[in-house]
Amino acid sequence: MIKMNASGAVRPMLLLMLTGASVSALAQEAPATPAPAETVADNGTDIVVTAQKRAERLQDVPIAVSALGGDSLERQRVTQADELAGKIVNLQLTSTVGDNTPIFALRGVSMSDYSLNQASPVATYYDEVYKGNFAFLGVAMYDLERVEVLRGPQGTLYGKNTTGGAVNLISRTPVLGETEGYLNLGYGNYDRYEANGALSVPLGETLAARVAFTFARADGWFKNQLPGKPDLASVREYGVRGSLLFEPSDSARFVLRASTSYQNPRNYGVYAQPEAVNRPGLSRRQIEANVTDRRHARTSSVSLTGTVDLSDALAITSVTSWDKGRLNFYEDTDGTATELLEIPYADRATQFAQDLRLTSDFDGPFNFILGAYFNREKVYNQTTFEIGKDIDSDGLPGVTDADCAVGFPLGCLFRNSFDQVKKSYALYSDMSFEVSDQFTLRGGLRFTRDKGVQSNFEANAFGPNEVLVMNLIPPSRLDYSTENLSGKIGADYKINPDVMVYGNYSRGYRAPSFNAQAFFDPSELSVAKAEKIDAFELGLKSQFADRRVTLNMAAFHYTYSNQQFINVDPATAAQTLLNIPRSRIQGGEAELTVRAGDMVTLRGGLGLLDTKIKRGTVSGVDVSGNRLSNAPKLTFTGGFDATVIDGGSGKVSLHGDINYSSNQYFEVLNIPRLRQKSYVLLSGHIDWESADGRWTASVWGKNLANKFYFTSRVDLLSGFGFDYNHVGTPRTYGVTVGAKF
Repeated sequence: MIKMNASGAVRPMLLLMLTGASVSALAQEAPATPAPAETVADNGTDIVVTAQKRAERLQDVPIAVSALGGDSLERQRVTQADELAGKIVNLQLTSTVGDNTPIFALRGVSMSDYSLNQASPVATYYDEVYKGNFAFLGVAMYDLERVEVLRGPQGTLYGKNTTGGAVNLISRTPVLGETEGYLNLGYGNYDRYEANGALSVPLGETLAARVAFTFARADGWFKNQLPGKPDLASVREYGVRGSLLFEPSDSARFVLRASTSYQNPRNYGVYAQPEAVNRPGLSRRQIEANVTDRRHARTSSVSLTGTVDLSDALAITSVTSWDKGRLNFYEDTDGTATELLEIPYADRATQFAQDLRLTSDFDGPFNFILGAYFNREKVYNQTTFEIGKDIDSDGLPGVTDADCAVGFPLGCLFRNSFDQVKKSYALYSDMSFEVSDQFTLRGGLRFTRDKGVQSNFEANAFGPNEVLVMNLIPPSRLDYSTENLSGKIGADYKINPDVMVYGNYSRGYRAPSFNAQAFFDPSELSVAKAEKIDAFELGLKSQFADRRVTLNMAAFHYTYSNQQFINVDPATAAQTLLNIPRSRIQGGEAELTVRAGDMVTLRGGLGLLDTKIKRGTVSGVDVSGNRLSNAPKLTFTGGFDATVIDGGSGKVSLHGDINYSSNQYFEVLNIPRLRQKSYVLLSGHIDWESADGRWTASVWGKNLANKFYFTSRVDLLSGFGFDYNHVGTPRTYGVTVGAKF
């Protein structure tokens, strides 16, 4: 039994940002009474967000939020969630488990674990539905209204597993009384074919439906030099989403959504050093991989969101959801033609969740949100280590099942599997009190009770013919039960209608976790303690020059307690789940947008991070003073949008983007050879739109300089003779044409 409490040390803010950078999205002027957020487009100076479970102008929300409009995402070719990391400062990505299953890091808060049973401390939400397990993510970056990235702990309205923040993907909804739609077709290098579109139709005065889809296929960019073997890191996926809007009256609104997606590309390739470097005739994006199986990921989900106005000042909202997902892939871990190390992974998960909240909209000074939440997640995991299947301990071929039964030479298989059930119950509140027209006090609390059971855990050794030769960890069961109180208190002051300063203290909480990587000894079975973060933040939101200039800044200081961390012993590959007791994070970011005129917009974003482990030991090494993983000291995003022709033949516009990241580590030992050096990514597109807005065409390119960089690195040198690396996608480019109707 693990017992948690809400106590913890907190320390004052040390750093204040003094420099400017980027607002990541544009949208239309917000109405006096905010419209449903789904109707917001990205063609003006303000954007409406629902970051605090209400429709509000971004500039009125007293937290650090970046927003990307759906049209901008489409034009910038953001087709998978991984690519958001290049659009938002202080948002990083680790892709240890492959594309479209991102492990986000936000302000230095990250998940140092790639196990498929884990949940990131940067939570991902689709239309207010929490997607904690990798198997639920699937294909989702299509037909979106916008994406919101909330920085900092979200311990009240969002709850557990948001110690770093939250990423909200918000899809478009049907439109009553109107028929509308679009279709986009594209072709790119690596023989990429793609299509996406949507159709919204009325089904009466109170009912409307929308169907959206996406489809893409592309050859692999990781070129396999083994004769007869296909290239890796291909694309093969589709997604379909259906929505039904029902508004029986002005006071009731219901949206039913159902979606499914499927991916079965050739799996990613692993860039293994020093083999990949020293192998004669191999370039950086060439590989000799003997395992080229397809990766399989399927998702299905249904959700019902309903809002009913109980009066002019009170509304009740319900979000009910069900998810199912499967993720299976066979990883060529050694990245070579040998069978030194391969790992098949399997993850199956289902989830049911219910969120119910009461929201006020009083004319008076006091307003609130009161809610209750329940989530049940069931997961099955299976992982196999296939070590040296083509050699035995003497370097000779021909290992048998009998050999494995005697002494586990190379060539034996090691497999674990388990069931995991987690239940979460929560009561939460968010309140505000307007002391005056300019000064507002804010606060909130969330009580969470989490229960978890890991059952039927078993690890076995098999011979090369899958014959069981020994039970290494007998059937075992672990459980935890914990309670947590997280909260937030703060204030904001409006200097004038367009300038606001705010400050707050908040606590974030990430639930305990089970180790999925125990293989050899029962001592590897463990439950990692819950994480928590105590965070102070100061911020400024401002607009100038008739709202043509928007500048938002924030500074923060975190005390990070019990970060969960998977430790890989480089000598034996044994993996243990542990906690780093104490770390410190401080930094800031700024976002700047300048509409220089009706034809030109400039964008920029700057993020600063200073991270330090205050106390912790990993593999017997004191890591105090080291930097946290996935935490570059400086990130920058910038870009421009310029209309160069606007006449009877249509509109031609140019768009460019830059993303800079300073050096970083992917592990807390800060091994010098595994440090990712600083790098710059360039992308851009040229767009044409007909005078009536019905037809579009775009020529686009990403990573135009063809930069080679790493997205994750693991030290396996002393145990297996190589470092395990993932590398970023090379230069891609193409053309897209579209029609609206």
